[in-house]
Amino acid sequence: MNGKVKRQVGPTITHLIMLLLGAIMIYPLLWMLFSSFKTNAEIFGSTSLLPAEPVWDSFIKGWKGTGKITYTQFYLNTFKMVIPTVLFTVFSCSLVAYGFARFRFRGKKFLFTLMISTLMLPNSVLIIPRYILYNKLGWLNSYLPFTMPALFACYPFFIYMMIQFFRGIPIALDEAAILDGCNSFQIYWKILLPLTKPALFSAAIFQFIWTWNDFTNSLIYINSVSKYPIVLALRMSLDATAAANWNQVLAMSVLSLLPGTILFFSAQKYFVEGVSAGSIKG
Repeated sequence: MNGKVKRQVGPTITHLIMLLLGAIMIYPLLWMLFSSFKTNAEIFGSTSLLPAEPVWDSFIKGWKGTGKITYTQFYLNTFKMVIPTVLFTVFSCSLVAYGFARFRFRGKKFLFTLMISTLMLPNSVLIIPRYILYNKLGWLNSYLPFTMPALFACYPFFIYMMIQFFRGIPIALDEAAILDGCNSFQIYWKILLPLTKPALFSAAIFQFIWTWNDFTNSLIYINSVSKYPIVLALRMSLDATAAANWNQVLAMSVLSLLPGTILFFSAQKYFVEGVSAGSIKG
């Protein structure tokens, strides 16, 4: 009986610790949600989680923005920037990963090493060269600095992750497809891509969240307020007046979290499978 009790105590304590850590991690999000219904005075003067006198129009007023441009335009701008970037990343990086995983060619090891070495470069080193290059190409104040690198597979992290996944797929499938008359691209498109769905979803979720929350690059490359994504719109709402309406800012912050959260939980199964499989296969 004592042994049975001891076996039950261990998992119970583990679950309690996990619940405690989960509550600590989710508390800031709950505070942000409930604070969007508080006044400025209550936000800074009360430690209570729930609002004493709820303000119900913070989402409506916050959506109107601080000028002539509403958050409808900011959200459309963000989707115009994020969705092509995600789609181009998934396609280009999977295609490059397919080449590294399935073909033998001269200089393959050198190119692979060169690609992986770019992961070691800090982003701060690349900001100035990229800005000069994009300025000469006339890409500033547009979304091309985000979409074009994605189109040309400039994300070695995703390439490496997909290479590991491709290597875990038996090459016998390729040989069987060749016997059925498939060429190299058909093998990639019809055979391997459907099997790499978890890796593709993982890359898509990572890139969606990273691009959606990319404040630094958005601030550097986009100048016009009419083209601002949501991250710059939130920052602009703090600069508009000396006394910011924090409930409206927090309300828009809550809404800015929804797309990434919905995407993650909708594809959580594939995300976990893709990350775990990509880390152990190869």
